[in-house]
Amino acid sequence: MDDRATDAGAAPPFGVAIAFALLAGATACLCLPALPAWPWLLLALGVGIAGWRYGRHARIPGVVLAGFALCGLHAVFALSVQLPPEHERADFVVAGRVVQLPEHEERRTRFLFRVDRDAAQPAFLRGRLLRLSWYDGWDGEDPRRFYIAPGSRWRFTARLRAPRGLRNPGWFDSEKHALARRLAAVGYVRDADPVERLASAAGIDAWRDGLARRIDSAVPGAASRYVRALALGDTRRLGERDWETLRATGLTHLIAISGFHVGLVAGFFALLAAGVWRLLPTLGRRIPRPQAAAFAAFAGALFYAAVAGWALPTVRTVLMIAVVVAARLWRRPLRVADSLALAAIAVLLVDPLSVLAAGFWLSFAGVAWLVWCLPHTREQPLLRGFLSAQWVATLGLLPLTVILFGQASLAGPLANLVAIPWWSLVVVPLSLLGTGLEALHMGAGTWAWRLAARCFDLSWPLFEWLASGRFALWWLPEARWYALPLALLGAFWLLLPRGVPGKALAALLWLPLLWPDRELPREGEAELVVFDAGQGLSVLVRTARHALLYDMGPAAADGYDAGERVVVPALQALGVRRLDAAVVSHGDDDHAGGLEAVRRRFELAPLFAPHGSGIAGAAPCLAGTDWEVDGVRFRFLHPTLHFPYLRNEASCVLRIETAHGSALLTGDIGEVIERGLLRDDPVAVRAEVVLVAHHGSASSSDPGFVAATGADYALVASGYGNRFGHPQERVVGRWERAGAEVLDTAPGGALRVRITRDGVTATSRRRTHPRLWDAVRRQENAAGTPSRD
Repeated sequence: MDDRATDAGAAPPFGVAIAFALLAGATACLCLPALPAWPWLLLALGVGIAGWRYGRHARIPGVVLAGFALCGLHAVFALSVQLPPEHERADFVVAGRVVQLPEHEERRTRFLFRVDRDAAQPAFLRGRLLRLSWYDGWDGEDPRRFYIAPGSRWRFTARLRAPRGLRNPGWFDSEKHALARRLAAVGYVRDADPVERLASAAGIDAWRDGLARRIDSAVPGAASRYVRALALGDTRRLGERDWETLRATGLTHLIAISGFHVGLVAGFFALLAAGVWRLLPTLGRRIPRPQAAAFAAFAGALFYAAVAGWALPTVRTVLMIAVVVAARLWRRPLRVADSLALAAIAVLLVDPLSVLAAGFWLSFAGVAWLVWCLPHTREQPLLRGFLSAQWVATLGLLPLTVILFGQASLAGPLANLVAIPWWSLVVVPLSLLGTGLEALHMGAGTWAWRLAARCFDLSWPLFEWLASGRFALWWLPEARWYALPLALLGAFWLLLPRGVPGKALAALLWLPLLWPDRELPREGEAELVVFDAGQGLSVLVRTARHALLYDMGPAAADGYDAGERVVVPALQALGVRRLDAAVVSHGDDDHAGGLEAVRRRFELAPLFAPHGSGIAGAAPCLAGTDWEVDGVRFRFLHPTLHFPYLRNEASCVLRIETAHGSALLTGDIGEVIERGLLRDDPVAVRAEVVLVAHHGSASSSDPGFVAATGADYALVASGYGNRFGHPQERVVGRWERAGAEVLDTAPGGALRVRITRDGVTATSRRRTHPRLWDAVRRQENAAGTPSRD
């Protein structure tokens, strides 16, 4: 396809410029804090399509408007199918089919469930996609009894709620993920109610699951889980340590099914068809050999994309192959850049919400950078061309990986120099060969899978060694919005041909991304960040050059660990590289559950906890213990020397004093301890900022204590819809009547309070970083819909 306009001054209707314009429109829509009403979006879509079709100079603006409106309409629909607020926490009898591959864990099975469309289902759930968990779904006597197989059909009772996640710096946004997948609700199976399996496993996902289990039985050792990932895109058996190694070495893009895998399969089918046509020349009279090879390549790519679960990189490759096939049929020349642009246009037109996925940006941007450098590497020797392409991909994708994941792999370039040729040319083809042979005859692919595992094992120790290095992975703080375009401009400038002036200055464009302003307090000032950790507590206290962590969030028996999933990523996103002190208020799981995860990443010295709490390596947080850093004084007010360990009542109470105000962290103490603190030292309990004790339960926040604090802000750490009803309405009213503004992590996300010479300010993550998928929650709160049980 030629980028030259057919009309003077007009862009071609399906070129590179159109792809960029469509992407710009969709991205702009998703950056809004709220969506326009759907009639306005429908009108904008019509105007945009008209400009796209008939405009000359208005074509690009028309495409931008069409992309904006189309993405908005998809987002409106995705939000409209989510469970209505009046049905939150209700039980529903649903029947439907398990889709994709369930994740089987020690205590639960997580799976996607497509509800049937028949009249027996609740009207607002018909045809909807649910994400469910089945706790203790494995029966010890008969493991197959409750095995949730992909493609199987079930009827059971599920307790549902609308998709809602935690909101923290650096935290994976599960609400964005739910919007992109059109999830209607999340919940769990009520196994106390009748459960009926309506049909056994069937379909392509059932075949994938059976093939994955055959790989497990055929391939000995730990490498079997990697063969599963490379052969089927099945990463369910990869643990957190595996992903840590892959992230540290920058190899996550190679371990699952990628576009390269699909390209290998498509190439094999094309060669196979070409060979058949050479053996049977009479076939060429009906269909020419190049067209037959193109058709075979597309069919192979389509089939393998289905086997891989329709991951975005595979869809992108299938679309590019489809474009090439169409060009072959029409006998029109087609540049690689044009095929990439047409694939992007197709993806955006079919699903503009795919822009929310990191894979969209990495897959298209990676190919785009390589396409841009391809003319410069064609004339180079093979090794030099490979090194040049690796350098371009590493530098070009670095800004995106930093923005999307908050990290940069310093060991990645070296690891990729080995992994790309070895895995791509040896391990992956053997894995795919085993899958193909196994599809033809059971047991035929065993030798290829085992050989792939042995070849994988030859390289894996090198990558584990690289990942264990102290500087393998560089975690970077959150950057401002303008850091990404500046860094991309800097990368483009640095990759221009030799002789282009100002390349040293181009490196300065990376500074806002690699060294962003962390907005640290000044001398004598303090900042508190109450993380949104669910029904638990974790607070970061920062001064000019030091950081203290008070509690580490909850951990649950089902494997959820707030320390790993919330606290550590949030600390890294805030630029905290070391913790100078840590406090575990008491030993309950909702406060100390994340301790081990934090310990794995940070050295906690000193560590304070109440005497008798059972926290290993902790010094007692005795009343009267104090220290001062950066002009800020820290002092424990409770427990006293001979106070027994009574769990909540023994919580460490920490006072933080600055020249501009004070804060009080109270753990889970009750009214008796609050009255004791008020009686023993009424001056010490006075503070501008108070962490409401015990998540706002009715057993805390004594009226006299509340009045004595004189707080401007009362901070509550609670989980959305928690079963305890925290914070209690009467407790919230008590603080508000005392003149405090009550901020809660459940509706607001992480809370950030700054005590500075300019005064005390407090805000929430959802307020400072609004997202359009938050709009439904804001409307619920404005309408008075309760945000908790």
